Amino acid sequence: MGILAIISIFYTCLTAPKAQTMRLTTFSDYTLRVLIYLGVNDEQRATIEQIADAYGISRNHLMKVVHYLAQGQYIETTRGKGGGMRLGRAPEKINLGEVVRATEDDRKLVECFDRKSSDCRIESACVLRGVLGNAIEAFYRALDRYTLADLLASKPKLARILVLADRRAKRG
Repeated sequence: MGILAIISIFYTCLTAPKAQTMRLTTFSDYTLRVLIYLGVNDEQRATIEQIADAYGISRNHLMKVVHYLAQGQYIETTRGKGGGMRLGRAPEKINLGEVVRATEDDRKLVECFDRKSSDCRIESACVLRGVLGNAIEAFYRALDRYTLADLLASKPKLARILVLADRRAKRG
């Protein structure tokens, strides 16, 4: 299964009414979007404002994402006039599984994943935790097979879309 098919499946899961069984946090989503934007615009520095305008998303959320990405050396940031950010690693060196594992702070799909706070009455006999744990690990193993470079396979099309979105935001 190709990366575009996987993205399509996740998009369908995220947008299907009442069918959301698993969802990435906004932080993870925005983290991947920032990396894609910087990968597409690899010849110039980008600002938080440019990325927020291109995607139509919150600047405040992006500030936290950019700080996280800079701390992890996924991106390089420069302050001041002519400043901005760019990728700190080659796209081939940015593994999607690694990024999503680090940005998903709560991987507990059900209460019993946290044995300290679980009040589940059937926990001692239930195998659901193991089944869901296996499903989560399969999800991350699938992401482990891809890098940012894979997400940039349609770079020319992404560049056209992001530039158009940025221009529309400036006119609006």
